[in-house]
Amino acid sequence: MDETQNANNLISIDQFKEGVIQVGTVLSVETIEGADKLLKLEVDLGEEQPRQILSGIREHVGDGDILVGRQMAFVTNLEPRKLRGFESHGMILATGGANDVPLAFLEPSHPVPPGSQIR
Repeated sequence: MDETQNANNLISIDQFKEGVIQVGTVLSVETIEGADKLLKLEVDLGEEQPRQILSGIREHVGDGDILVGRQMAFVTNLEPRKLRGFESHGMILATGGANDVPLAFLEPSHPVPPGSQIR
């Protein structure tokens, strides 16, 4: 990305603060029939009920068993989005996954309480 592209994408600190990023613990992962990319995650974000989050990461993590029990970063204040008949209430944060760069998740360096906000 050149400097012009970067300058065009600048946001204010107030805009950045509108996003809520929290640490969640993945409780379970299910494949979605007929969807070769999607996984359905149940995530503990310290709320009364686990949150359902869908993610198009199946090609990188298979059936997702390797995710269960891990803590990862999630954007938690996105509008719900319906995918393949399921509603998703957040987005997992990751990098890579293209150009021979393996997918890498953003994870805390030590366990933290579910729902801990990333600042």
